[in-house]
Amino acid sequence: MKDDQPFVLNDPDRLKALAHPMRRRMLTHLNIHGPATSTTLGELLGAKTGTTSYHLRQLEKYGFIEEIPERSSGRERWWRRAQLPRDMRAPAPGQLSPEDQAVLTEFHRIGLEEDRALLDRVPTAYQNDPDWVKGSRGLTRMTKEELNEFHDAYVALLLKFGHPADEAPPDARPLYVRMFTLPADEN
Repeated sequence: MKDDQPFVLNDPDRLKALAHPMRRRMLTHLNIHGPATSTTLGELLGAKTGTTSYHLRQLEKYGFIEEIPERSSGRERWWRRAQLPRDMRAPAPGQLSPEDQAVLTEFHRIGLEEDRALLDRVPTAYQNDPDWVKGSRGLTRMTKEELNEFHDAYVALLLKFGHPADEAPPDARPLYVRMFTLPADEN
């Protein structure tokens, strides 16, 4: 899939596959470190191989990962992140049926937990190497149309300057990048 169009996760089953903390940690590991086996992921995540195998099959079923046949043999299967658009977005609440809203809520809850954990790491990461830790905070005023344009421009910058793992220069590092906006005049 090309990166020029956002990919909206509006299939409730695909969204549900990502609304699980262990699956998200598996995907993060595969994104950062590359291919792994169920056994390796189990050791890293403190889970039994049967558990990791089940979650890997769910991620495969919905197209988020794929087996590497040339590296797999017997019971040892190697997995990698599937080629997906880099601009994947959660659906708007109105895009899902009322019975699927809980999946979207859980998807966002897990994402916010991940973000909180990353924020806790910022001071130490900054002390270790401030050249690799950047941040910006602010308050501004925009219309909805301007906010949509701003968000699209932000994503375009990520796509312009970011690299898929297999195309990254040798000195490139995987970086967590987060951006969110919300109205400042609501509690």
